[in-house]
Amino acid sequence: MKYEVVVGGRPFVVEIGDGVTVDGRTATGHLYAIPHTPLFQLEMDGRITPVALTREAGGWELHVGGRVWNAVVVDERTRQLRALSGGGKTGAGGGVVKAPMPGMILRLQVEEGQSVKRGVGLVVLEAMKMENEIRAPEDGVVVRIYAELGRAVEKGAPLVELGPSS
Repeated sequence: MKYEVVVGGRPFVVEIGDGVTVDGRTATGHLYAIPHTPLFQLEMDGRITPVALTREAGGWELHVGGRVWNAVVVDERTRQLRALSGGGKTGAGGGVVKAPMPGMILRLQVEEGQSVKRGVGLVVLEAMKMENEIRAPEDGVVVRIYAELGRAVEKGAPLVELGPSS
């Protein structure tokens, strides 16, 4: 599995398979959870480092060696979904948020004219028996809702049009 990871503002490409490859450098590694705690032991190339991981809005907070790092991890599936729904951006003038996959509209979470912040849920789409919340890629105002509750949509179908924030 391939991940795009940003730690402290620095991007990395991490591939996990038989081993771990970070930006083309392969290492032997394991991450061991300490049950019922946010603590882990990271073993990389024979070195053991204690790590505390906590889930934060939009990513993770890592405590390593007395320092705190913010990390964002995006797997291949999430990256592809973002690309299909406009790359996570609608542009300065707004744009249309599209369905990243075929599915059924379960919930509409916004109304036309509503101001939304980046990351706010717009629509919940059921696909392959999973609920997928489609979120606002940036701050804006809901100009038009194309999605209809209970209706099936195809991949790429327009769901919500966002205009620029006032």
